Amino acid sequence: MTLQDAIGAFNLPMFNPGEVWLSGAGPGDPGLLTLHAVNALEQADIILYDALVDKGVLALARPEAVKEFAGKRGGRPSANQRDITERLIELAREGLRVLRLKGGDPFVFGRGGEEALGLVAAGIPFRVIPGVTAGLGGLAYANIPATTRDTNHGVILVTGQYAAGSERRMDWAAVAQTRLPVILYMGMSRLPEIADALLAGGMSPDLPVAIVNNATTPRQRVFVTTLARAGVDAATQGFGAPSIIAIGEMVRLREALSPFAITLTAKG
Repeated sequence: MTLQDAIGAFNLPMFNPGEVWLSGAGPGDPGLLTLHAVNALEQADIILYDALVDKGVLALARPEAVKEFAGKRGGRPSANQRDITERLIELAREGLRVLRLKGGDPFVFGRGGEEALGLVAAGIPFRVIPGVTAGLGGLAYANIPATTRDTNHGVILVTGQYAAGSERRMDWAAVAQTRLPVILYMGMSRLPEIADALLAGGMSPDLPVAIVNNATTPRQRVFVTTLARAGVDAATQGFGAPSIIAIGEMVRLREALSPFAITLTAKG
């Protein structure tokens, strides 16, 4: 059975004109796409894609589809979120099948919720297609389980970036006091500050930290250090965005699992 046969066999939905589909593209490796995402790529008239969407994913779009960059990168010039949402509404009102393609999952630090609310306010029908979020898929490709019965029964997903002017700031001391591992998104620029705050909140300086750069891609790099040295070591090793940072005892399992783990990362 071919991929196209599989899409037909599962009776996947039709992408109707005037709809917007908010789809996750996964953390990088095109093999992590869902069939729903592939189905959307094969039907969309126009694709508004983020900076972290792999070119191999975009290559799956039908040849006639228009690809429009609408990425946002912390600390860099990028599209305004309001402009992106208004663009989605404008294109849908033109009767196009509009695919908003995001790295990871659209509802996990992907601003998909903001876009969905904007579409609702404009009366635009939409569909959400979940994707593999980098904080889980990226760790798996680095041979780090997000949870195990022997290390942790929960995990905290948290972002290191906040909306400009927002009154909501992370209480890192409260996070530390949960004694749960932390998976940090978009935190590289503030890693020294965040590490210090977690230490002040009671986390151990010897707690292992893994930094996974360009997760699930052929460019993936992984570096393991401790919470006390995370900020300094990340700079010394030349680690920047995009990276996922895992803080917790489960990081120690990477050393045991890596010798026999077979990577699924697609060839570059």
